[in-house]
Amino acid sequence: MKHVIIETPRLILRPPALEDLQDWVRFASHEDTMRHLGGVQSASMAWRSLMTMIGAWSAHGYAMFSVIEKSSGTWMGRIGPWQPLDWPGTEVGWGLHADFWHRGFALEAAAASVDWVFENLDWHEVIHTIAAENLSSIALAEKLGSKYQRQAMLPAPMSLEIGVWQQTREQWTENRKRLGL
Repeated sequence: MKHVIIETPRLILRPPALEDLQDWVRFASHEDTMRHLGGVQSASMAWRSLMTMIGAWSAHGYAMFSVIEKSSGTWMGRIGPWQPLDWPGTEVGWGLHADFWHRGFALEAAAASVDWVFENLDWHEVIHTIAAENLSSIALAEKLGSKYQRQAMLPAPMSLEIGVWQQTREQWTENRKRLGL
């Protein structure tokens, strides 16, 4: 597995590890947190989800990062690149535990993830797959500078209709300046 650590002013982003399991289970079992992420998961499903991310890092050299608050060392969620088979595109997705919402952490981690993707992967665009009722994620996509492109269907087993928000590498260069990064 690639040894990647990204530091932002308040966060550390690193590949998920088995040590994250207890926090991953807490994340996946929280109703508000999981409302737009496929619903609450059992501990065994959360384990599978964590193992999928660890395996994707091992096989592809990328997947979502574990997001750690620098000041406390607390695991907050997962954010970063994601492109399973039959996915609608090259995604930078996000999910933080509800305890960490509305403090700018998701924007900080997502922006760092988009930077990392464009610096390290041969991606020409990033997308964000967002349910129509997930207004907070739509607002985050718009803050990042992504624009709504189309409706799409996530592949099974999710099989959800979602909106696809997108921006190119070139657009990110300009949007990043606007964000003051």
